[in-house]
Amino acid sequence: MIDTLDDLDVEGTTVGVRVDVNSPIDDDGTLADDARLRAHVDTLAELIERGGRVAVLAHQGRPGGDEFVSLESHADRLSELLGQPVGYVDATFSDAAREAVRSLENGECVVLENTRFYSEEYMEFEPERAAQTHLVTGLAPVLDAYVNDAFAAAHRSQPSLVGFPTVVPGYAGRVLESELDVLGTIEETPEPRVYVLGGAKVPDSIDVAWSILEKGLADHVLTAGVVGNVFLIADGVDLGDASSDFIYDQGYWDEIDRAADLLDAYGDRIALPRDVAVSRDGNRHVLGVNALPPRGDEAAMDIGDLTLEYYQRILDDAGTVILNGPAGVFEQSEFERGTRELYSAATDAPTSIVGGGDTASALRRLGIEGFSHVSTGGGAALRMLTAEPLPAVTVLENGHRN
Repeated sequence: MIDTLDDLDVEGTTVGVRVDVNSPIDDDGTLADDARLRAHVDTLAELIERGGRVAVLAHQGRPGGDEFVSLESHADRLSELLGQPVGYVDATFSDAAREAVRSLENGECVVLENTRFYSEEYMEFEPERAAQTHLVTGLAPVLDAYVNDAFAAAHRSQPSLVGFPTVVPGYAGRVLESELDVLGTIEETPEPRVYVLGGAKVPDSIDVAWSILEKGLADHVLTAGVVGNVFLIADGVDLGDASSDFIYDQGYWDEIDRAADLLDAYGDRIALPRDVAVSRDGNRHVLGVNALPPRGDEAAMDIGDLTLEYYQRILDDAGTVILNGPAGVFEQSEFERGTRELYSAATDAPTSIVGGGDTASALRRLGIEGFSHVSTGGGAALRMLTAEPLPAVTVLENGHRN
C-alpha cells in the first residue's frame, strides 16, 4: 500500500516533490513543449493550495546533450501554469538550496536546479545507498515529506527517486497515483484486449509481447513500425537492404530470432503488416508483402492501406486497446497516415490506453484525442505492462526507515 496526498497533512509541511518535466528544448534554450509540466499542475497546485512549502526536484536532458539545460525556464513556465510566482535557485542540495527551501512560506514553491547536473543522479543505486548520496544527505534535512509524481522516471533507481523515501515519509503524487491505478489493473479491463506495439524500441516491445501473451492478457498483438518490420523479417519476408541495414545498425538483429520464437508460440494472436509504405520518387508508395523487396534504398516507413483495414477490423471488436509506439515515421507528413488512422480507430474502444513516451508525442503532434488514459511514461509504462517492479514505487511501498 502506498500513501498518497490524501494521507499527508500538508499545511506548514516542507515537501520535496520529484516531477518529470524532461521536455524538448528550442535552440534558444527555452521550452518547446510544456506537456510534461502541465501534467504535474494538479499535484503542485493541490500542495500549494493546502498550505505546503513546495521544493520541486526534476531533471532535464542528459550530460553532453543539447537539452541538458538549467530549469530556470521550467520555473518561469510553472509560474504561468500555477498562476503565482514560482522561485528558482541554481542549486540542488548546497547551502543556497537549503536556504531557499527554508525560506519558503506556506503556499510557496521553488524549483531547484537540474538534478542531473550532479554525477550521482545519472547513476543507479539501491535505495539505502542512494540515501547516502550528497543529493539526499544535503537536502533531506530541510524536508518534512517527499512526494514522487515522476511516473515517467519511476523505472529508474536514481537518488532523487529512491533515496529520499528511505529517510523522510514518502507519498505518491496525483500523476503517479493515477498511472498505478490504470496500468496496475490492466487485467481488469474489458475484453477482447488488443495491444498495438510499434515504434523503434524493439527489445522492450518483444519483452512486452512475451509477457502479455504468456499471461493471457492479450487477445491480439498488432505490430507496426520497426517492431513490425522485425516481425516481418522473422516471418521470412525480404524487406530489402535499407530496412534490414537499419535493424542491424540498431543492434536488433538478435531480436529477429526472438520474434520468430514468438510467432512459433503465439502466431495465431500476432498480426503482421500486410503491406508497407516506402518513399519512391518523393511520394508515398505502398507495396504488398508479396511485392517485396522494394528497391535497394527504399525503407519501410509506415504500414499500408491493407494493413490499416486489417487492423481496424480487429480494433472494431476490441474492449480494450493498449498502444505503445507509432506505426511509422509519423514526423514526415507522407508517413503519418498509419499512425493517425490506427490511433484514431483505437479511440472508439470502450477503454483505450496510450503508453506514453514517443506515443504520446505522436498524439500531440497529430492532434489525436479521445483516449481513456494517456500515460506520462514510456519505459515505466512498458515495465508495468510486463509486471516488472518499478524501483521508485517499491521504495514508497516499503516506507522510510529512519
